[in-house]
Amino acid sequence: MRTRNLGSLTVSAQGLGCMGMSEFYGTADEAEAERTIHRALDLGVTFLDTSDMYGPFTNERLVGRSVAGRRDEVVLATKFGVRRGEDGSRLGVSGAPDYVRSSCDASLQRLGVDVIDLYYQHRVDTSVPIEETWGALKGLVDAGKIRHAGISEASPETIRRAHAVQPVAALQTEYSLWSRDPEDGILATCAELGIGFVAYSPIGRGFLSGQIRSIDDLAPDDFRRYSPRFQGAAFQQNLDLVERVREIAEEKGVTASQLALAWVMAQSGRNGNPDVVPIPGTKRVAYLEENAAAAELELSEDDLRRLDQAAPKGAAAGDRYPDMSTVNQ
Repeated sequence: MRTRNLGSLTVSAQGLGCMGMSEFYGTADEAEAERTIHRALDLGVTFLDTSDMYGPFTNERLVGRSVAGRRDEVVLATKFGVRRGEDGSRLGVSGAPDYVRSSCDASLQRLGVDVIDLYYQHRVDTSVPIEETWGALKGLVDAGKIRHAGISEASPETIRRAHAVQPVAALQTEYSLWSRDPEDGILATCAELGIGFVAYSPIGRGFLSGQIRSIDDLAPDDFRRYSPRFQGAAFQQNLDLVERVREIAEEKGVTASQLALAWVMAQSGRNGNPDVVPIPGTKRVAYLEENAAAAELELSEDDLRRLDQAAPKGAAAGDRYPDMSTVNQ
């Protein structure tokens, strides 16, 4: 697989989001998840994304076990800032320097590694000046505990303030054919500052695959059941968007998921954008292989024009989260 740059960090052009292997997307199967990670590495998908809050805490352990013995092949990214209890309870957001340091030490232990390649602030704590949080991250870089620092769901102003303290290697934010908000200033800010862009949920939380036709296709404990985009009239409107994408995919002889992924990858360097690296999440080998194959799919300018028409900015109905107060801060 080709590579792309997140600041001075080189990663595979497509990564693997590991969150769903432990939580949020129905029943977990750790054996299949480990097989999926091993297969990803074999295919050159070596940029793995996790967080302490996934599980909570169990996803980092899963990833750590899966890469043991192959650490040199992997770029490990994890996150801090969304606090949870061992019982899964939500305890708010923290960017306090002491919390940053203790979270890093705990993640290193769970992952079973000496250094984290990319350590993200998962959500911005508006009660703590960003300079204080990023001063702690700079300390972790200086101490050799992390190699690069990133931030997730941050506004252009916050990105600039963080970058002034410690270089931001990557911004991670949702980006796909139905979540094009980063085109309103975020991508331009990253390009200006030399920051890479990591796109999570590049297949629209699976919706753009075309395999979700009704809410009943989701497991009872699947968090998407509570997403505004998966409910009521919004669901039907978004299904119409998916159908337009699927028709183009059929013409090209690829799956809708592959086309959606290829579109995200094609935004890398387009219109002055920074390098864009999608991290589609899956917990099954078959879907991992399907996603990885999308990295070889080349889209023409006509393809991109048709997709822009089929899924223009703002076309998706409903907010990305039930509570949008912690994003774009």
